Amino acid sequence: MFKKILIANRGEIALRIIRACRELGVDTVAVYSEADRDTLHVRFADDDVCIGPAPSRFSYLNIPTIIAAAEITGADAIHPGYGFLAESAEFTETCAASNINFIGPTAEQIRQMGDKANARKLAQELGLPVVPGSAGTIEDPDEALSVAEEIGWPVMIKAAAGGGGKGMRVATDREVFAQSFQLARNESLAAFGSADVYIEKFLERPRHVEIQIMGDRHGRLVHLNERDCSIQRRHQKLIEEAPSPGLSEEIRQQMGDAAVKAAKHIGYVGAGTVEFLLNGDGSFYFMEMNTRIQVEHPVTEMATSLDLVKEQIRVAAGEKLGDRFLVSKLRGHTIECRVNAEDAARNFQPSPGTITTFHLPGGPGIRVDTHVFQGYEVPPYYDSMIAKVIAHGNTREEALRRMSQALDGFIIEGIKTTIPFLKRVIHHPDFESGEVDTKFLERANGLLNPQE
Repeated sequence: MFKKILIANRGEIALRIIRACRELGVDTVAVYSEADRDTLHVRFADDDVCIGPAPSRFSYLNIPTIIAAAEITGADAIHPGYGFLAESAEFTETCAASNINFIGPTAEQIRQMGDKANARKLAQELGLPVVPGSAGTIEDPDEALSVAEEIGWPVMIKAAAGGGGKGMRVATDREVFAQSFQLARNESLAAFGSADVYIEKFLERPRHVEIQIMGDRHGRLVHLNERDCSIQRRHQKLIEEAPSPGLSEEIRQQMGDAAVKAAKHIGYVGAGTVEFLLNGDGSFYFMEMNTRIQVEHPVTEMATSLDLVKEQIRVAAGEKLGDRFLVSKLRGHTIECRVNAEDAARNFQPSPGTITTFHLPGGPGIRVDTHVFQGYEVPPYYDSMIAKVIAHGNTREEALRRMSQALDGFIIEGIKTTIPFLKRVIHHPDFESGEVDTKFLERANGLLNPQE
């Protein structure tokens, strides 16, 4: 086992990793920007290093500075969390060159599956169903238009190095295609340093279902069933649950087998997710793979009683996946709501500022992952998520009732949050019945643009 792990991240995921390390008896190093000097992940880590100014490009994305922090503090491993450098093959290679263990897959595995266009090509070679689209990335607008017309409108233009909804544009016809194509390339370049994009047929009303996988260095790779992530706004996930209300046992098995097949082909090591689009007729299509722990990993943890972060660390240290992974049936039902510092009444405008009142919900089956506290200053520089509320119940109905109580009891004052919006969503008749898809919020009147 490692002796000291540097956490190359911030916020709630940094705290989550610190807790896992403490249970494993491993010391931790927090890195922080000048804006995060007084945060909880700095307070609770065994050691800490300031790595630069507030903007992430000067701090949390600064590879040389993070490596220097690991060397100065004697860390023998780095956990990247999610976002920032979690899917950077360059960062993984730099860790290896510096004799520091990277808690995650290899650089080659990240290149194979972290690049969305490469992953799509590999899935096709393996015989997995994929959404009709381009054979690879496309730079020429005229060639891209030709592909789009061959596939049929509407189409989705997607960043090859993308994630989090960035670098994604829908084009409904040839008149808007050129502008959408250029906007997607510009967004991709700004967010990921690469303008590479590819094209897929845009499915009108699919579910977004992902399969959680875990692999070790000894050839064992398993899936831990699915999470339904269909409640999205601008391709950003807002609510996740397991099991998916739209998945039969037969499709669950087929989708799980497809995920394992893709990951096993590259000898994948660590935690990851294989993501699919599920049509109403039961057909499903490979979409992409995320080569990291996901924001929504607590959904699977609550549904399986497994600690995915601890298992990530164990696997990276060379341990085998235990026999407990052979039985991965989901227990009851779990729902997660992401709470963001945003004003839903103002088109989800970010709401940085000082939290003046902060009261956490509790009760049976309730878990809250957060890094904020009363008096915490929400900075304007980073992602606006400030908490995740997870509710588990014996049935979906019980989980929903517990989530409703938890959101009612979650008091945050001083800033605007998405809690009122989340309450409206979980009480919507279509959500209560499980009849949702990725376009649900756009169709449901009053949810995105309420009169609050």
